[in-house]
Amino acid sequence: MAVSIRLRREGAKNRPYYKVVVADSRSPRDGKFIEIIGTYDPKIPSHNSSLKVERAEYWISKGAQPSDTVRSLIKKNKKMTTAAKASSHPERENAQATQEESLPSPLPPESST
Repeated sequence: MAVSIRLRREGAKNRPYYKVVVADSRSPRDGKFIEIIGTYDPKIPSHNSSLKVERAEYWISKGAQPSDTVRSLIKKNKKMTTAAKASSHPERENAQATQEESLPSPLPPESST
């Protein structure tokens, strides 16, 4: 069975909305599928897709062939998740540092008597 990762069209006329699915390559575009791994809305200009990158990588490791569009969506979502992870760590460190500065010191100030 040849498995592919491709788009499944949904939405109204002139208002396309796609789901990223893992399907047998012989099944029709909007027909039977194995798993839904994400969504894609081409009408939204900025971040217009959500994708389970780890599931896509799993299926690719098992031999699934992504379509050209899905391949670019996977690449874009990988880049966004790594950027989000990288930017979240410095924020945590900065938050901990400011929190430590705002806490009163555990020792009372020494009196010179």
